[in-house]
Amino acid sequence: MKAVILAGGEGTRLRPLTLTLPKPVVPVVDRPFLTHQLDLLSRVGVTEVVFSIAYQPDRVRRVFGDGEAIGRRIHYAVEESPLGTGGAVRNALSFLDDTTIVFNGDVLTDVDLPAVVERHRASGARATLVLTPVPNPAAYGLVETDPQGRVRRFIEKPQPSQITTDTINAGIYVLDTSSIELMPAGTNYSIERGFFPGLLERGDHVGAFVHRGYWIDIGTPEKYLQVHRDILGGRFPVALHGSAREGGWVHAEARIEEGAELVAPFYVGPGCDVRAGARVGPDAVLTRAVAIEAGARVADSVVWDGTSVGEGATLQGALVGTSVRIGRNATVGAGAVLGEGTQITDFSRTA
Repeated sequence: MKAVILAGGEGTRLRPLTLTLPKPVVPVVDRPFLTHQLDLLSRVGVTEVVFSIAYQPDRVRRVFGDGEAIGRRIHYAVEESPLGTGGAVRNALSFLDDTTIVFNGDVLTDVDLPAVVERHRASGARATLVLTPVPNPAAYGLVETDPQGRVRRFIEKPQPSQITTDTINAGIYVLDTSSIELMPAGTNYSIERGFFPGLLERGDHVGAFVHRGYWIDIGTPEKYLQVHRDILGGRFPVALHGSAREGGWVHAEARIEEGAELVAPFYVGPGCDVRAGARVGPDAVLTRAVAIEAGARVADSVVWDGTSVGEGATLQGALVGTSVRIGRNATVGAGAVLGEGTQITDFSRTA
């Protein structure tokens, strides 16, 4: 059993953060995002994974390499032109064996993956989809199932009268690898709108596993910030690299001056420097080598590597990319997303 992670998108909804760093490797607290999916796959013994990538593939390779350093074997299936979700899986076929797990590359979840695989094998399904309930199903394509847990039909853009369920496609699948050959090679093809409905039309067994735990698509600034709140708050448990301190986590290589205030929950990563009189938290993440000067305030924000926050500056509800410079007494308000190398001059306000 091997896995394919669909990580070829450009992350347009997260721009400008993803202009220089592709979404698969954006930091989620203390590690690249796809590391969380690799950890989940390890629960079913999958150590050989194909990354289907297209956007800035060299940046992804520089982070993960061949996987040896993290105890995995990673292959890369690079799309020369967009292939869609189905075409991307078909493009990885030469690396696969009898059973394949497919992950959309922007989903964070605590799904019981061993139970999904067990259900797939016990049911004899050609494909098993993980489904998740949502509060407003009208905004999604619905997946309707029968009492035996088989997929009955897919309902795209449902009208109010068509809403018979609250479950949607969660972007995680277990496939009999032989079925992947039904997808056209080298063609832009959708696994959701082409492959799965096609299996139903053939009369194949398409199973469902409803996951009612944690699930989120990190692809928007709002959801990306929410993921960090959820990890810091324990709603998505992660063993962070650091020591528990004052209701948060501080990496052993971080420097917190006496007189700095830490307000739970928070994470201060390696090489970070928080000066006396500064306040970090609640819901603040400093990823690596971030400098917070005296009197600065950082709350409900994620700050990436090498950024400096000047004396007396305030960050509230912001996403701040790599190597940003925020001047003295500047204010960066809720909803701000600052790309790599941005300069905010002294006393400036973004909101």
